[in-house]
Amino acid sequence: MTTVTERTQAGVMNALDVHRIRADFPILGIRPRGKPLVYLDSAATSQKPRQVIDALRRYYEEENGNIHRGVHYLSELATARYDETREAVRRFINAADVREVVFTRNTTESVNLVASSFGQAFVRSGDEIVVSIMEHHSNLVPWQLLAERTGAVIRAVPVTDRGELDLEAFGRLLSHRTRIVALTWVSNALGTVNPVRRIVEMAHARGVPVLLDGAQAAPHLAIDVQAVGCDFLAFSGHKMLGPTGVGILYARGDWFDRLPPYQGGGDMIETVTIERTTFARPPSRFEAGTPDIANVVAFRAAIEYLEQVGLDAVQRHEHLLLGEATVRVGAMPGVRVIGTAPEKAGVLSFTMEGVHPHDIATILDQHGVAIRAGHHCTQPLMARFGCGATARASFYLYNTLDDVAALATALESVHQVFG
Repeated sequence: MTTVTERTQAGVMNALDVHRIRADFPILGIRPRGKPLVYLDSAATSQKPRQVIDALRRYYEEENGNIHRGVHYLSELATARYDETREAVRRFINAADVREVVFTRNTTESVNLVASSFGQAFVRSGDEIVVSIMEHHSNLVPWQLLAERTGAVIRAVPVTDRGELDLEAFGRLLSHRTRIVALTWVSNALGTVNPVRRIVEMAHARGVPVLLDGAQAAPHLAIDVQAVGCDFLAFSGHKMLGPTGVGILYARGDWFDRLPPYQGGGDMIETVTIERTTFARPPSRFEAGTPDIANVVAFRAAIEYLEQVGLDAVQRHEHLLLGEATVRVGAMPGVRVIGTAPEKAGVLSFTMEGVHPHDIATILDQHGVAIRAGHHCTQPLMARFGCGATARASFYLYNTLDDVAALATALESVHQVFG
């Protein structure tokens, strides 16, 4: 019988020129603790290609100026570069208009913006907000804070033993009291890819808007917000090859026109007097103060890099790596894979009997293998599966089958230590 590696080696290399891609990432050449770096923590943050690093350096060396506030050369150039990134985001997610795209600091701030502004406008005591057991805390805590302020109630969609959303239960939770649904597109802890088109259809049939947490979807899946039909989409640049400090909030159609400002300050106003202020049209209304211009500009290089590689190719590549890793790691004594949904992104979450996930990660680090260990900001989900934490290996376009082999070899040393 052939192994997964033997069946898929050619397929992986044909889908992506991984060795050429790896050459674009300078950090992959370092040797932590004297070992070659095997970076399997991209779900926390991705590494950055030279093209992004060069774009950031070029901005500070040749283009630095404050945007939207000056008529001199550098201000106009910086403004143009900033706006070019907004158009690149629009294209990347297939939004209908650049005015549907707002820059924030990260996914967390994007969700908080909606929870604050939407909540102020539309949520009252007794209303209900539907989330799920698998949400990252960033898509749970903001809604809890809103519920505390307004007297609204949080309802949570349960998760099956395989780590899938229970859509029948979701349908039962939707009611005339539901004001918004806020669900993750791809679980950061399980890798489960949720059926977001169906979720949106079910919610819209009841007249309920939907926010999707796309932090783990945007780096790995081809996104078309018009096809999905979601009302809001939040994601971060740093998980998809871009710099930290850049978040994106998409809002469909006239939603931004219907929401009050999230923060007050410069560049989000139309007129100001001592008595009152009128506000600029979106997206400026939701981008108060000087943004992280340099990192927004560099984020365009990350988008263009992913577009050149192709998200479909990235997804196929990760699927093959995940399949190999699941077979090799899942066959080890005492290992329990957490999250076995048939539709998954490149996340392998697992426990080992008698070994704390932090100990697993510490031993793997001695071999140069970087994984994540902990509750992954999903404590309700960990409780659902009866574990306080898991070890999580996450794969991206620069990972190889050799990385999977290095993970398996390092895990064998964990068994040797703990018997």
